[in-house]
Amino acid sequence: MAGRRKLLAAVAVALSVSCGPSPDRGGALPASSQEVEFERERRQMVEEQIEARGIADPRVLDAMRRVPRHEFVPPEYRAAAYADRPLPIGLEQTISQPYIVALMTELIRPEAEDRILEVGTGSGYQAAVAAELVAEVFSIEILPELAQSAAARLERLGVSNVVVRAGDGYLGWPEHGPFDGILVTAGADHIPEPLVEQLEPGGRMVIPVGDVSTFQILKVVEKLPGGEIEIQDITPVRFVPLRRR
Repeated sequence: MAGRRKLLAAVAVALSVSCGPSPDRGGALPASSQEVEFERERRQMVEEQIEARGIADPRVLDAMRRVPRHEFVPPEYRAAAYADRPLPIGLEQTISQPYIVALMTELIRPEAEDRILEVGTGSGYQAAVAAELVAEVFSIEILPELAQSAAARLERLGVSNVVVRAGDGYLGWPEHGPFDGILVTAGADHIPEPLVEQLEPGGRMVIPVGDVSTFQILKVVEKLPGGEIEIQDITPVRFVPLRRR
């Protein structure tokens, strides 16, 4: 099934990248033992942080169990990769709390044949989770360094259905639109009209909106079949600001 991509094949990316070996957790355990421990921590993360807090879509839960979050954080934070909190990834950016990644993924109601836009690639973790569930993910990152490193990481992990490019995510990716779902992983002070325009009728956008210096409200923006827009407030969140060029 197109939506159940495993982390096994080559990635299509819009950047020319190189990749190196995956760092370990400081040599405390052999690599095989580390992976077993990471898998145990990942399953515990899903059970205690995500499923216990109400995420019910079995496909989303399964994706969260499969994607190795420890591969998306800097080596110095690997020991905390499955903790219930965001982590720094450099350049004043973060990888989101696992629960928030799962919540946003569930809220777009992903289907196997969907095409998803992500604004704010970051480490590539949210894109990798979405890639397990949909046909294609188009991800835009404002910081070229992060776009390149995320693309390299996804390639190394064999995520085959994500395209990453550096650019201004506020403007979306119109040449590949419209999209069945849009995930915005940075806080905006308003809902970007270009993204609303690129949303397929019947599609959903999940975006944090509010004071970018403090907290935002996670919102679901749904475009009804007739083109009307409905907006639903979900929960307070705190994201790094949505940056523009």
